[in-house]
Amino acid sequence: MKTHRTFGWIAMIFLLVANGASWAATERAEKRRAARDVRQETRQDARETKQDCRAADIQSNPRCRQDKRQTKQEGRQKARDIKY
Repeated sequence: MKTHRTFGWIAMIFLLVANGASWAATERAEKRRAARDVRQETRQDARETKQDCRAADIQSNPRCRQDKRQTKQEGRQKARDIKY
């Protein structure tokens, strides 16, 4: 009788641990998705930044590239902040 009770407790503990692990994995997946969405939006913003810069002819092409790089770097940092 005592063996059945012990087995029941072990099974219950195992199920609770497994459930907690899946919850943590789901939360991480949501953070990764949100970070990916931020990076994808940033890429488009960076393209638009460079196109606007070149169209306005305010700066040289290397300077416009630097603006694009800076925009992408800011987006990467936002994505890191979301993930971690």
